[in-house]
Amino acid sequence: MSETNQADINTLGFVSATEELQNNFKQVEDMMKMFSDSHQSMNLDPFNLGEAYTDWMAAVAKDPAKAMQASMDFWQQSMQLTQQAMSHAFAGEGQEKPEPVIAEGRGDRRFKHDDWSDKPVFDVIKQSYLLTSDYARKLVSDVDGLDEKTEEKVKFFTERYLDAMSPTNFAATNPAVLEKTMETKGANLLHGLKNMIGDLEAGEGKLKISMTDTSAFTLGENVATTPGKVVFQNRMFQLIQFSPSTDKVLKRPLLIVPPWINKYYIMDLQPKNSLLKWLVDEGHTVFVMSWVNPDETYRDVGFDHYVTEGVIKAVDAVENITGEDEINAIGYCIGGSLLTTTLAYMKANNDARIKSATFFTTMIDFEDPGELGVYIDEKQICGIEQNMEEEGYLDGTQMAGAFNLLRANDLIWSFYVNNYLLGNDPRPFDLLYWNSDSTRMTAAMHSWYLRNLYLENNLAKPNALEINGTPIDVSSIDVPACFISTVDDHIAPWLSTYKGAKLFSGDVRFILGGSGHIAGIINPPEANKYGYRVTDELPDEPQAWADSANVEEGSWWPNWNTWIRPLSDEETIDARTPGDSTLPVIEDAPGTYVKCKLDDPTPVLEETKLVKPAAKSKPAKKAEPKAKVEKPAAVKAPKAEEKAKPKEAAPKVEAKPDDLTQIKGVGPKMAETLNDLGITTFAQIAELSAEQLSAKLVEVDARNSRYDTVAWLEQVAQLAKK
Repeated sequence: MSETNQADINTLGFVSATEELQNNFKQVEDMMKMFSDSHQSMNLDPFNLGEAYTDWMAAVAKDPAKAMQASMDFWQQSMQLTQQAMSHAFAGEGQEKPEPVIAEGRGDRRFKHDDWSDKPVFDVIKQSYLLTSDYARKLVSDVDGLDEKTEEKVKFFTERYLDAMSPTNFAATNPAVLEKTMETKGANLLHGLKNMIGDLEAGEGKLKISMTDTSAFTLGENVATTPGKVVFQNRMFQLIQFSPSTDKVLKRPLLIVPPWINKYYIMDLQPKNSLLKWLVDEGHTVFVMSWVNPDETYRDVGFDHYVTEGVIKAVDAVENITGEDEINAIGYCIGGSLLTTTLAYMKANNDARIKSATFFTTMIDFEDPGELGVYIDEKQICGIEQNMEEEGYLDGTQMAGAFNLLRANDLIWSFYVNNYLLGNDPRPFDLLYWNSDSTRMTAAMHSWYLRNLYLENNLAKPNALEINGTPIDVSSIDVPACFISTVDDHIAPWLSTYKGAKLFSGDVRFILGGSGHIAGIINPPEANKYGYRVTDELPDEPQAWADSANVEEGSWWPNWNTWIRPLSDEETIDARTPGDSTLPVIEDAPGTYVKCKLDDPTPVLEETKLVKPAAKSKPAKKAEPKAKVEKPAAVKAPKAEEKAKPKEAAPKVEAKPDDLTQIKGVGPKMAETLNDLGITTFAQIAELSAEQLSAKLVEVDARNSRYDTVAWLEQVAQLAKK
């Protein structure tokens, strides 16, 4: 080789690149060996797909006609595509492009590069993939003889396989990657390999694709920046009180219960889209719970603890700090399910401090959890429990991976192409930073939650659950409630959240926003996006509700604000500053717990001792003048004839109506139903059998069959004696 040619190669960096490439492959080889050595201890089919696809094949074999028809359609369309491609190849320039045999969906962003439609070879590759995908979907849809659960699983994972096999995911068939490779002389692939090695190292042999530049963000500096102070803490959460930005605030404070499977600052990413800042600016005294990121020492912490040491204790702290025993509350996602459970628990224990409840994308009825249902069956839960038994918790990356798989093209393959094939470094993005900031879940709580809510749907059944020995009945909740759901939510489908809203006994407003689980909630008014539907009347059929609901433009935030303010007569007081109460400031927001990363041990913090607030002084009653007491006249003894005269019968006194809402499970609406049936006292209920009482209720509304009338009868005997 000439010196000139060697110099040219060195100029291109091929020698150094080759050496670096060899080193990189050596690292990958070592990692793969480590992964291979440990594979025997892994469950390589955690979703039991082998069994599901075996059942599917057996069902197809029993009725092959549909599969044969799908194959014939696929063959005909493939021939049409072949003829079209041949015709286009031999035609001269300027020929009008024929209509495609098949086209991608409107929301499919994988094929946005011009070559997918302008270059015949890529157009054929794209259409061939789309035809094959359509064929596969037809094969796994509406299969006779296959149970619904298995069919959903087969359809879901077939779709994920098709996502993985997209030609956009391979360097040789992605025009954008080929173009970048030519421009950089292959440097993109080399840099992409380095990115992959870094992700393999971060995942300890498992590919953990980076979605964003996590080094670009620091909590309290450029995310989670709304000013506030930690004013209470225990082993379960830190309570943050945000500093006021108005001179006057609503007298009734606001407590927010976020999900514990994510961190609270999704509501406080940047000032322009911070829900927490907006609430403060609207004059609310805002408290938010920042949940602990539990490690193995929390193994036995269960759902009960999240109620009693969590939400109940937060309510105690808010009352202690503000002196108010009337509180508004918000629950987000599973935080809303927890808030629902807490409200039923409080109702059963005559605790009425929470006066209104708002639920963001919250399921209470889990009968149809949408695509998440493919992860829920006895075998999969047993597998999760086995893993948690070893660790004491569920690693947050497992939950994140499950959620990401629901939107694989957007949350997995787009980053695979960008980081590894195009060789780009992940860009800073606050939402994806939050999404990658995973939390752990305690073994006891997560097992209870999966089984009782998702698998058995017990929260929707009156008295099917107990918290600290207290039966939980959602239908007893009678405080004003507002449900906010989103039309494209794949985690809490709005049809399911609507069913949950129907379980409450009090007045309910339902708002359906646009977009998905996050964007539909974090939707500031300034953005003027998505729009929403809203009514205060909830017919039985969700579609009937959607057809009759008012359609409004922009964000739902202001509408919610006009709903919640009148509930406390918009009474205002001077703004409350954190620390100006019985409890001193502990530290600045966002606090210690939220900064605990996935691999960090859980911080051990000193529990705050609550000081009982001074009793509210009541205005003294004006002394009323004493009435003049007349001396009673002497009573003469009756004469003999008067004694013999029979007394007239005393007028019959009607029984005074009882407060039927004292019966656990009976809210104001049910009490009104009973009154309409002529049942106004505990004694009247006690005279009926459980079957008779249930039959009367079912005559009014068939849904009333869900009520546990046996439990009612057990209570009324005691209540009637009081």
